[in-house]
Amino acid sequence: MIPVSNELELLSQQINLAHRAAVQAELIAADLNEIGHPMLLTILQSCADSDPDGQCHAQRELAELLHISPAAVANSLKSLEKGGYIRRERGRDARRNRVLLTPKGQQAVIGCQMAFETVSRRMLQGFSPVEREQLLSFRRRMLHNLRGESPTKTQAKEEP
Repeated sequence: MIPVSNELELLSQQINLAHRAAVQAELIAADLNEIGHPMLLTILQSCADSDPDGQCHAQRELAELLHISPAAVANSLKSLEKGGYIRRERGRDARRNRVLLTPKGQQAVIGCQMAFETVSRRMLQGFSPVEREQLLSFRRRMLHNLRGESPTKTQAKEEP
């Protein structure tokens, strides 16, 4: 019998890999296979929605959000720019460029969001709404635990 800690580690890796593969398959089906980091594109859309000036997170902040290196963010942005999904302009702050989605990028965001929705629906098939909320609460708590963060009062109330 596998120890619980090993089984949890293995299961976490398997879920992560299966999720990535499912999202990638959806992106390929939508002819968006050249999008290396679909979540980066959706974050850029969120920035555009929340800031009319188009200012977005610094590369370092994007890297932290995505748990990848700043160099990987730079490479992804370069690839997205080359593919015509984004364009960069000088911002008011000379230290930061504005990253703007092109019409092609905006369409790709819709495709990425549809891929995420399709995969999430498939992944959570058979779960009740209560189970979905519990799973979300458990996963948030796990993430906070791993980051060494203390839970907020709201999270503490959510726990069963």
